[in-house]
Amino acid sequence: MKMLNQVKITFAARSVNEGFARAALAAFLVQLDPTVPQLADIKTAVSEAVTNCIVHAYPDRIGPITMTAAIYEGGVVRITITDRGVGIPDIAKAMEPMFTTGDAEERAGLGFAVMQNFMDKVKVSSAPGRGTRVTLTKRLDARA
Repeated sequence: MKMLNQVKITFAARSVNEGFARAALAAFLVQLDPTVPQLADIKTAVSEAVTNCIVHAYPDRIGPITMTAAIYEGGVVRITITDRGVGIPDIAKAMEPMFTTGDAEERAGLGFAVMQNFMDKVKVSSAPGRGTRVTLTKRLDARA
């Protein structure tokens, strides 16, 4: 599959940057002329991935988050959200609905479930103490 375009942005793991990530990604994806629902789905999944970095990756400091978005032939979009934080010791457990490392009263633990609902594919790789990489893939069908 041939890559047609790519962008890479690094920003601080601050809650104000979650909206920035969504807006920057939307601006990049307009070249595909996505429908409003398609764009909303992708932005929601990215919000969840970035929020996970902000909340869980850096519990005692502000660290970097890198978002890479690539467009491939056939309308395939691949977005990778990477942090260099604490990592996830058990990815399978972390991806279970309702699982959270935070205060259960404050967090629903639905981030990965939301990502899986809105994207065609979600891949997570992580190493404790080295960070996490979440790759989101979605094919945007041509407008009818």
